[in-house]
Amino acid sequence: MKVVIYARVSTNSQDYKRQTEELLEFSQTRNYEVVKIFEEKISGGKTNEERPQLMKMIDFIKSNKIDKILCWELSRLGRNTIEVLKTIQLLNENYISLYIKNHNIETFNDKCEINPMSQFLIQILTSVSEMEKTQIRQRIKSGYDSFRKNGGKVGRKDGFRKSPQTLLSEHKDVVKLLKQGMSVRKTMKLTDKSSGTVQKIKKMLSKGEGL
Repeated sequence: MKVVIYARVSTNSQDYKRQTEELLEFSQTRNYEVVKIFEEKISGGKTNEERPQLMKMIDFIKSNKIDKILCWELSRLGRNTIEVLKTIQLLNENYISLYIKNHNIETFNDKCEINPMSQFLIQILTSVSEMEKTQIRQRIKSGYDSFRKNGGKVGRKDGFRKSPQTLLSEHKDVVKLLKQGMSVRKTMKLTDKSSGTVQKIKKMLSKGEGL
């Protein structure tokens, strides 16, 4: 059986090595042939079209005879219910099964037929994951609001300012897109950075600061 592995983490400080290694071990126990591995560091809240490796994987499975996709957990596929279900629907249309290791669920059964129970569970699990993420955001915002209300200050200390070199180094993705002639709005969308940050980097580049 030919399979591909998809692994994802949200930030550059995280590592998808453990996901990949566990799925490789699992493949060996089942005698699966791992044809290709797709790994990326990008927010799970992004749309499918904004996730390069996911899109490459989809193109790959369309043009190659792949039986199954292995994923460590459902949240690695995405935290947006609609986007996850869109991906699963595309896999179903191409008769490719999706295996989620931590829940031990698979979208197709042994007869290569869609498993309706797994589809139902995936929808519930994705919805719960999305809801949890929203609740975390709300709790963080509530905590900040309470802290400020009681006289607390959030952000950098007064007088603190990063050097141009530091800022350009921290936002290499923004620098790259702006140098390619990308607009501020498009750069914001692709990097998930604020307007203020992108504008600041653009101003530095125009002045030749930090270069």
